[in-house]
Amino acid sequence: MKIGLVLLLAACAVICGCSPIEQLGIKFLYKKAELPDSQILKDIPYHKTPDPDAPDHLLDLFLPSGKGWPVLVFIHGGGWTAGSKDLSVGGADVYGNIGRFYASQGVGVAVINYRLLPNCNWRDQLDDAAQAVSWVHAHIAEHGGDPARFFLMGHSAGGELCARIAFDPKPFKNVGASTFTICGVITVSGAALDLNDRKTYQLGEKLAYYEKRFREGDTTDRWKDEVSPVNFVRPGGPPFLVLYAGGEKKGLQRQSERFREVLSSAGIPSQLVVVPGESHERIVLTLSRSDKTAGPAILEFIQKSSCR
Repeated sequence: MKIGLVLLLAACAVICGCSPIEQLGIKFLYKKAELPDSQILKDIPYHKTPDPDAPDHLLDLFLPSGKGWPVLVFIHGGGWTAGSKDLSVGGADVYGNIGRFYASQGVGVAVINYRLLPNCNWRDQLDDAAQAVSWVHAHIAEHGGDPARFFLMGHSAGGELCARIAFDPKPFKNVGASTFTICGVITVSGAALDLNDRKTYQLGEKLAYYEKRFREGDTTDRWKDEVSPVNFVRPGGPPFLVLYAGGEKKGLQRQSERFREVLSSAGIPSQLVVVPGESHERIVLTLSRSDKTAGPAILEFIQKSSCR
């Protein structure tokens, strides 16, 4: 199976291009959000030794008017092997639209790139995410944002990455960055949240898919423990908004439900929201809509945060 936006990137097999039915996803779910070009900063290097020609270490900023607004870092999906902040499907700039939408609603957004498998390993991806997040936190006040009101959001593989760095300080230490308070985390159809969960595989997820990405020759099952964010959940972590699509595969729904169970057991405030009717891929298009389930839920989560 494919996770995240692999199908969108490789063959447009879900929401564009290949058939009239697939084109309807873009036609009816994509709604362009407006934001002045002067409030969009593209291709900012975030690495501590920046290379402006390295697209894996770049991010885009989408800035609201005024000052003191909350900040949201978005980490894209793509099965850890594909994806880009610049994703365009059928003429729709999927992630850029997320940035424009929330900035138009008074929430600053950073949409980041990170290195992709197999050109790195999964630990490098955690380090990239931590480096990008740390850069945004350190620099967003220069653009009017409030670093004390700081949020993470990720879809699919990006959900795993943001959930992990929300609890694990090691990636921040690896890149020489200090940890800081994260006000809340939003996982959207997160994958690989608990790779030891047997029910996930009983519901159809394929262990071989994750082995190919994460095992790295390990002859034991320790790699599952190392990858899974549930094993890093500790009391005192940030609140979570856990979303998944009502039309995505049951095994992936189970991952979000299982993650919510672990958060609750640790006493971490969390909310589970099911987005009706959408698929694992199409849910991304609903993130930038004020008239769909996901967008308003995310805005409410940020606006009601106790980080004020």
